[in-house]
Amino acid sequence: MKLDGIHHITAITGDAPANVEFYTGVLGLRMVKKSVNQDDPTVYHLFYGDEQGSPGADLTFFEYPGVAPGRPGAGMVHRIVWRVSSKHALEFWKKRLASHRTSAVLTDGGLLFADPEGLEHELIVNTTGDEPLSSRAPEIPSEHALQGFDGARAYSADPERSAELLAGTQDQEAWRSRVAAAGARPTPVIDRFYFRSVYFREPSGVLFEIATIGPGFAVDEDAAHLGEHLSLPPRLEPLRARLEGALTPLPPPGRAPAPSPART
Repeated sequence: MKLDGIHHITAITGDAPANVEFYTGVLGLRMVKKSVNQDDPTVYHLFYGDEQGSPGADLTFFEYPGVAPGRPGAGMVHRIVWRVSSKHALEFWKKRLASHRTSAVLTDGGLLFADPEGLEHELIVNTTGDEPLSSRAPEIPSEHALQGFDGARAYSADPERSAELLAGTQDQEAWRSRVAAAGARPTPVIDRFYFRSVYFREPSGVLFEIATIGPGFAVDEDAAHLGEHLSLPPRLEPLRARLEGALTPLPPPGRAPAPSPART
């Protein structure tokens, strides 16, 4: 198991309904899994991605209703970088975001904006030659759809120490040994049902997860109907009735949010 790139990126939302509306309704991502935090199953774990729920395009959120936005500092991922096909796509997204009262700024080769809770995003033109990881949405032409992650930006208090630990392309067990030798306290391999993961924090506090490609999101749902119902790993299935009664009701994926004042 060699490292193949970014598997998924996880953030926190204080408003799951608005989160669904923005990421599926405005950005056109597919909700590929509606599940729960396996360590705290009263909390949603929402996954957005391409049509197949492929690693490399999965943006996920835990919902803690009403939580205040984070303050920038060491240990925080503050920007997610996405690929698009062309400069024409950047222009398309600038206009689309403006139509949904979201301010976006064209830069030299990119487009910067933030979601309704302040999480920054950047779109850049894809020059890698990698296969696009895109979803289908009726209001977004396929040639302008997001094409998966290019990277993520995090704040570090000591970039050299962070780089020393993170540089390398080893398998999951080798990563555990490397991280343990650096005193970073990796977890055992944890079975998350959809993938298996090892967690650790790098010197500035950013939480990293080394996850396997499979089994994947279709292990418990038809691939054509991913994310349509609450999915629970087998050990949490006995809690279904209680969880369905406690979790926040969500709007249908794909509905854009109501207009709100633009941020500047």
